[in-house]
Amino acid sequence: MKAQALLYFFFAVALYPCGSHDLFFPVPFSHLVSNNEQLILGRYDEDVILPCPFTSGADIVIHWRNQNNYVHSYFGGKDHLEAQYFRYENRTSLFHGEIHNGNASLTIRRLSLLDEGIYSCYVGTKNERTDQRVVLKVGAFHTPLMKYEQRNTESFLECSILSIYPHAHITWKMDNADVSESNSEENSTLGPFYIKSTLNITGSNSSFECAIGNSLLNQTWRGEWTLAGSHWMNQSESISLWCTVSRNFSLQNEDFHVTWSRVENGIYSVLDWHLNYSQDTTTNDPQFSRKKELRNHSGFPITLKHLRASDSGEYLCNVSSTEYTLLTVHRLHVAQSQGRVSRHKYFIVPSVALFLVVLPVWYCKVRRDSSDSEGTRRSTYSANGDQCIPDPTPEKEVHCGSDDVMEYNSEMCRVSVDESVNNGNNSNGNDVRHIISS
Repeated sequence: MKAQALLYFFFAVALYPCGSHDLFFPVPFSHLVSNNEQLILGRYDEDVILPCPFTSGADIVIHWRNQNNYVHSYFGGKDHLEAQYFRYENRTSLFHGEIHNGNASLTIRRLSLLDEGIYSCYVGTKNERTDQRVVLKVGAFHTPLMKYEQRNTESFLECSILSIYPHAHITWKMDNADVSESNSEENSTLGPFYIKSTLNITGSNSSFECAIGNSLLNQTWRGEWTLAGSHWMNQSESISLWCTVSRNFSLQNEDFHVTWSRVENGIYSVLDWHLNYSQDTTTNDPQFSRKKELRNHSGFPITLKHLRASDSGEYLCNVSSTEYTLLTVHRLHVAQSQGRVSRHKYFIVPSVALFLVVLPVWYCKVRRDSSDSEGTRRSTYSANGDQCIPDPTPEKEVHCGSDDVMEYNSEMCRVSVDESVNNGNNSNGNDVRHIISS
């Protein structure tokens, strides 16, 4: 046994200095067990495991290669990376605790697109050898983003993905009908690719959806934008705003987050956000922290209390997961305080004027009814509204200068009398009735 180990060591020392990478240790009575090929999908910049099971035995030798490049070697109970291709340096490892259980699987960390290819796994033991092939495909799909933007007087939706491979396209729908993008942007000719697509939605109240998929990784992401409506409120009132959760999306067993923001002049101010529907975090913004409530509810509502005119604007709810993003927009209009007063004054001013006209007439009517009940003369109000004039009584008239004056116990309105009449002069010929002053 010791002689056999020394023979293996001799081959290792003799062949490596000669530059031979096809290091092979002859194993007595070894035979080919399998020559299988397996497809493995890996994600860009993540780790992947290339499987290689074998029948365990003594004196295990493992070689992983990609074409003519050595990726990882193991023999004599430890790794031998002297011949390792430089691109795999510090990126590969075996499961040393599982090797004697028949597991020669290889881990490659931080995958790049250059790692794609056909890998061969050779395992030799004292009794047999195993050859397997693994085809590695690398795909990239960084979670896309959907963004709502205001630029001056226009509104835009933007869908983008930071990293995707193979190349893909972003598609748009308006009310479930296909529409063309307004603008697109891409970079990188080899991949992974950065893709951004923009759609102008100025003046539209429709619902919009963007989608992007990766055929290799069999993964699709969708984003949806909905205008929930416009709300006209008065100051000091309260309003509850809700997110729109489409029936086409499910939050069951999903990692997601909810964010409420206020959009003003293209700037987002975060009001509330929470993760996984159970963890709540609120902003310290003094303008909103005192008047908002975020409850655990299917619609993720937020309540704005004691509204002010400065609270007017657009409020955005963002529900996002690795598979979709849902944007809901509310447009809030809070009336100015002086606006409320100006609306009421058009009612108050005519009402006061009407009251000032009706009050004297009502007063004279009350006085007249009172006088009639006591058998006194009736009186009417003068045309210019400053005198109360008694009506003539047909039963008896009293002329100026006459001593035949009837006695009245009731009070009468004081009226002005021409001075000539007071002096007994009735030269103008008018029949002036004598009025008893109150």
